[in-house]
Amino acid sequence: MPKMKTKSSAKKRFKVRAGGSIKRASAFKRHILTKKTTKNKRQLRGITSIVASDVKSVRAMLPYA
Repeated sequence: MPKMKTKSSAKKRFKVRAGGSIKRASAFKRHILTKKTTKNKRQLRGITSIVASDVKSVRAMLPYA
């Protein structure tokens, strides 16, 4: 049986933690930052977990994670 392929876009965007939860970076922080408030940009820092409804689809994209 051949190996399953990992989605390249998913492996760049998500990491699986030791406990099994999946972490992701905040969106809307890449470009056109001049019109965004300092408070908004500050709150977009750091990492968060993905929403529970997305876990199944992300796990399917990362079969060996």
